Order: sequence, then C-alpha cells, then structure tokens
Amino acid sequence: MSLNLQTIRDKVEFFESLSLEQLEADIQQKIEQNEALMLEVHHVQHHVHTRSENGHSIYTAVVHFRAIPTS
Repeated sequence: MSLNLQTIRDKVEFFESLSLEQLEADIQQKIEQNEALMLEVHHVQHHVHTRSENGHSIYTAVVHFRAIPTS
C-alpha cells in the first residue's frame, strides 16, 4: 500500500436540492470542510430547473474550489 501526499489544486463539486435554502446550507457546509483541505471557492455556477410534469423547481450548483495560495 502506498500513500500519496500530493496537494489538491482543483476540486469541482456538484449540488442539487429541492429548496434554495437547503442548497445554500449544503454549499456552506462543503466550503467549511474544504477550508480544512486548504481550498477556497474560485467560482460558483447555479441553475433552477422546473419539472414540466409537476411544476416543482430543482436548484443545482457547481462549485469550483482552488488551492489557497501560499506565500
């Protein structure tokens, strides 16, 4: 077994929820977790989709995390 100690430079995570409040809470929780990995938010893209069969909205987001620059 080998252990790889390379740093994570980029990470993309996808989120989906039935409410905007839950989507925001999920993203905030992941931001806090990724700060421990020395990653910060680089870009966020979000969308709202409406289901044609029942009219309910689905909220989605893609969050791009990047390594915090060290100086």
